[in-house]
Amino acid sequence: MCSKKLTFLFSSVLLLFTFNLFSQVTLPKILGHNMVLQQQKEVPVWGTAGSGEKIVVTFAGQNKTTIADNSGNWSVKLNPMIASFTPREMTIKGANTIVLKNILVGEVWLCSGQSNMEYAMRKYSKFETAIKGYKPPEDDLNTANNPNIRIFLDRRKYMDPSPEHIGWDTAIGRPLVDFSAVGYYFAKNLYAKLHVPIGMISAAVPGSRIEPWMQASKMEIAPKMQNGKILDKLSADDRDSGKFYDTMIQPLIPFTLKGILWYQGESNCFLNENIRYAYKFKTLIESWRNDWKNKKLPFYFVQIAPYNYSAAKDVRHHTTENLPEFWEAQALALHLKNTNMIVITDLVDSIVDLHPGYKWEVGRRLSLVAENKAYGQKNVICSGPVYQKIKILHNAIEVTFSNVGSGLASRDGQTLSWFSIAGADGKFVAAKAEIVDNKVIVTAPDVQHPLSVRFGWNEAAQSNFINKEGLPATPFRSDNPWDKLF
Repeated sequence: MCSKKLTFLFSSVLLLFTFNLFSQVTLPKILGHNMVLQQQKEVPVWGTAGSGEKIVVTFAGQNKTTIADNSGNWSVKLNPMIASFTPREMTIKGANTIVLKNILVGEVWLCSGQSNMEYAMRKYSKFETAIKGYKPPEDDLNTANNPNIRIFLDRRKYMDPSPEHIGWDTAIGRPLVDFSAVGYYFAKNLYAKLHVPIGMISAAVPGSRIEPWMQASKMEIAPKMQNGKILDKLSADDRDSGKFYDTMIQPLIPFTLKGILWYQGESNCFLNENIRYAYKFKTLIESWRNDWKNKKLPFYFVQIAPYNYSAAKDVRHHTTENLPEFWEAQALALHLKNTNMIVITDLVDSIVDLHPGYKWEVGRRLSLVAENKAYGQKNVICSGPVYQKIKILHNAIEVTFSNVGSGLASRDGQTLSWFSIAGADGKFVAAKAEIVDNKVIVTAPDVQHPLSVRFGWNEAAQSNFINKEGLPATPFRSDNPWDKLF
């Protein structure tokens, strides 16, 4: 009899403890001390509590009240705020009270992808050995001292709610060691131009394909190809679809962002993907924008670097043109509004290095795009030459480009490299390319009646073709078979 009473008593205490636990106000990991909130947009604050519990959120003179629903979920939206360097507290009060400290208001960006985006600041211990003509940064791991740049490192198995509300850090000292170098240098350059607090969220996994970054249900579409042909659904390529989305992206939603940076593709390129990747990439961009309920959310991405994929020893039989085809697939995403791409064909010391250095320059180029496109600084040149159209001139082809900046140029003063042309037989041969009146004239003695031109159409292509701002031209082929599909 005594045993039954003890069992009943223990069960009652456990039930009471469980009730109290679930009636506590709980916040997602992304809401914590030291965070940056996005300026000039509504800012959701959300979490869980006991069903029917009254929740009051106070911040920057605003008081927002709501009631937790039957499932215990609650959410409020703070009115748009202007940027502020003043560290402030946010109070969330329900059955318990949470006080988040040292909060700033400014610009918030999410950077995601695979190892080249994950590439941590600690790997810059020997950045001074860089051999290209790009000035390396100071040793930021030892000298960074800007408390107005805040970082949040999104890790798998790390995004459960934190009772201590930790996760955000200042980009100084130890927290910076493991953070994305691209993300940090993007923030550093952006801060220098905007002079507002910058918040960076890094969610990247080395070796990851694109599929795990998408909600599995979004993969149930079939790309439409040329001549009306329908391919297998994207889910046919399933490799842990949704694995990183569920654990790393979904827990961030709906934290207000200014935009997204993406650096991924090497793992899919190893599979010789082209147009299927383009459809997956389009699906990811559109689905993430839908998740954040912002169809205009800026999405800027990095075209992956030259690498000798053709040396890979597997059954897929890579060629030197598989990477250019993948570049082309990446560029198709530019048909979507508010997207932009940076080219890094010149930031490679060796094409046997899948993780080239110069991440500070990658971050800088992404910041140029943000300055021009997201922040309206139209005087900022953010792209190298981009193919527009061709005109056949007897035995030559005249190529017109956009994004010429202050003019087309050769980086080393030599004849432009990595151009080729073909006639009706479709056989491309190396060609001479000269800049004439901000256009490029391409010729080859063996092709008297040229019809098509290609530039940088090789995995090893590191051309000297730039604009006078030093930004490299985008590889292209005038006989692109996919462009009209998007």
